[in-house]
Amino acid sequence: MSRINTLIMGAAGRDFHNFNVFFRDKEEYNVLAFTATQIPNIDGRLYPPELAGKLYPKGIPIYQESELTDLIKKLDIQQVIFAYSDVPYNYVMSKASIVNAAGVSFRLLGAAETQVKSTKPVIAIIAVRTGSGKSQTSRKIVELLRAAGKKVVAIRHPMPYGDLVRQKVQRFGSLEDLKLHDCTIEEIEEYEPHIVSGGVIYAGVDYEAILRQAEQEADIIIWDGGNNDFPFYVADLTFTVVDPLRPGNELTYYPGNTSLRLADVAVINKIDSATPENIAKVRKSIRQENPKAKIIEAASPIKVDNPEIIDGKRVLVVEDGPTLTHGEMEYGAGMVAAWMYGASEIIDPRPYTVGTITETFIKYPKIGTLLPAMGYGDQQMKDLEETINNTDCDAVIIGTPIDLSRLIKINKPCTRVGYDLQEIGAFTVEKVLRDKGLL
Repeated sequence: MSRINTLIMGAAGRDFHNFNVFFRDKEEYNVLAFTATQIPNIDGRLYPPELAGKLYPKGIPIYQESELTDLIKKLDIQQVIFAYSDVPYNYVMSKASIVNAAGVSFRLLGAAETQVKSTKPVIAIIAVRTGSGKSQTSRKIVELLRAAGKKVVAIRHPMPYGDLVRQKVQRFGSLEDLKLHDCTIEEIEEYEPHIVSGGVIYAGVDYEAILRQAEQEADIIIWDGGNNDFPFYVADLTFTVVDPLRPGNELTYYPGNTSLRLADVAVINKIDSATPENIAKVRKSIRQENPKAKIIEAASPIKVDNPEIIDGKRVLVVEDGPTLTHGEMEYGAGMVAAWMYGASEIIDPRPYTVGTITETFIKYPKIGTLLPAMGYGDQQMKDLEETINNTDCDAVIIGTPIDLSRLIKINKPCTRVGYDLQEIGAFTVEKVLRDKGLL
């Protein structure tokens, strides 16, 4: 029987997972290539034979997505699998049109085809868009479970930007582990909050192998989702965070709408900063798409280490990178802190950018006067450091979830901004966990 020549479109995450759990050992398929986008420095590499399995002894090459049409013809591709997230519906269908026009099938794999079953209870925390407030929701759930004496292990949506073989299974239980695994800023932003609170978080490439190792030290597994992707594991309880600062996105982004439909509980976050009209819009969307979902309303009030360096000062605001780039947020916690504590001026970083940071602003021109904390590798970290230090400002507001000054040297006063989930009303995360018998 001839094998079906297959290409997987991805961004070094869902694409590798779909291959591992659905394609890797199936002789009816022949995966000839991955393409990559969103994340820099992924293309031009190889999905290694050590991870690709016995059917792929030479590994699988990774190309730029811009080569898609040529690859379909060159490799005689018969089907293309779309496997990345946080993109609008018209974007997905434009890719489908390119593929169909090249003469082949375009396919999206579903939850049942790609989810792994755990031997332990799994709580999934996902969102309809990047930057909705998933991280603080995850932290809240972990804190409640640990306070009840549960051994909780979080598993984070993949961010394998380095040596894929070494990153097959990664365990982070200390800040030293971040150095051991040569983590990027984007990885540290997700792992560090779990570590500093005394927790353990796993990530990597092979998510069945990751799960089996995590199960050995956990009573409960937390799926800490990324972008707006749906879980890699079968969940016993799913929280989906909805963002009223981007009303309507929950209906028109892939696979965020899938994530909303999977929710047992929808968390409407940021109600302290959204308008009543937009809160009502997302509530209506929840009722329309998933009428069985229970709803928690919540805020994410900020806390600032040194607010005195903001008052009356000309400030540079550094925000979470993915939230500003493909997440398309117009502002984050750093800007809220600037408004709240009376900054006299927000300094535009664009005249001061260098290298890969300049390229980021060219690729995402809507970022505006905020600086995304991009750090997909050593060079980009150096470019971020130089950009910050070049900028003519009095102080720097760091709105990322990590201590950025620990990773790069900042030559001017800086302050960190943090935030936690604060439920509004009697229906809370704790009540959901108790009703489910998890506390």
